[in-house]
Amino acid sequence: MTRKLAVVALGGNALLRDNEVGTIEEQERNTTETLENLVHLIREGYNLVITHGNGPQVGNILMRNDAGEAMYNIAPMPLDVCVADSQGGIGYMIERMMRNVLNKHKIDKNIISVMSMVTVDPDDEAFQNPSKRIGKIYNETDANQLCQLKGWQFKPSPKHAGAFRRVVPSPTPIDILNQEIIANMVNEGNIVITAGGGGIPVYLDEEQNVRTVDAVIDKDMTSALLASSIGADEFYILTDVPYIFKDFGLPTQEKLEFLNYNDTLHYLNIGTFGEGSMAPKIRACLKFIENGGQKSVITEATKLVDKSFGSKITLEYDNKKIAP
Repeated sequence: MTRKLAVVALGGNALLRDNEVGTIEEQERNTTETLENLVHLIREGYNLVITHGNGPQVGNILMRNDAGEAMYNIAPMPLDVCVADSQGGIGYMIERMMRNVLNKHKIDKNIISVMSMVTVDPDDEAFQNPSKRIGKIYNETDANQLCQLKGWQFKPSPKHAGAFRRVVPSPTPIDILNQEIIANMVNEGNIVITAGGGGIPVYLDEEQNVRTVDAVIDKDMTSALLASSIGADEFYILTDVPYIFKDFGLPTQEKLEFLNYNDTLHYLNIGTFGEGSMAPKIRACLKFIENGGQKSVITEATKLVDKSFGSKITLEYDNKKIAP
């Protein structure tokens, strides 16, 4: 029997909820609850690659960097190492919780976490306009000092008056360096956890040596690239809403359960989806379909098992009657 291959991107709320402080007990409980919803995909015969975000976690690592330097004169690590640290820690947690979930359901599968370096173009336009906020909040004086001392760039925090946060570029992912290994392992039936936090951003110099950049790659765009690169059939983004909504939060709000490529692109281009929330996820889904994927799905993790939930994006409508 030919098994289908799915890439499942776990959103930040899969590990940490907004009202939580981030203890390991909270994260392990949330992770377990999320992974329970993937069991039915395994039972239906899917091979799985799991990707994940790292926003709160890598932010905490950066703040531990700052505290260690200030209090104990510990040399701080660069952003690429911090992303790698988060991949290791989160990957380990997902792997351990997934082993326990599979043990509960009497499913025998190997699971492995894979560090992932993702290449970007060092001349990407994103490097001219850093926009991704990371790390702790600073006052203006401290932000100016760090700008002079370390060359960091800062922008005002939209949530805190008079506060500033460091910003870094968010370039477009080009290639996942170990995609062939990932493909081989998942096609052999192993569950692979990889591309955490969008991957560790790197580039290849003129001699093809791997070099690093201070940047953060969008997790969903890297997940879509990985899904296309390894020939996945389906791409799932698990978030905190059960559907895509047109005009979300407005009186004209409308659930969009089925979409084809052209209609989704139209909605995106006219600003239907929020740039700070749903629009990047939509772009990732469209990129996967554009590169030959069969179906993208955006839904809440707890609704994944119920196929009456979730917004499905395909190249063409499966049934012309569902077209808007």
